[in-house]
Amino acid sequence: MSQLHIIKLVSVGDERGVGKGHTYYSRKNRKSVERKLEFKKYNPIARKHTMYKEKKA
Repeated sequence: MSQLHIIKLVSVGDERGVGKGHTYYSRKNRKSVERKLEFKKYNPIARKHTMYKEKKA
């Protein structure tokens, strides 16, 4: 992956805070998306889908 377009997605954890801090790396088209991304992705530590928010890479 090109290092210019990589973003870091960090888990905010579930309602009890389990799985907080787990990280995914992904790409983003910075021309068309100007806001910070939020995804609901699978967290293997919490073993369920949790919210991931974009942080500084």
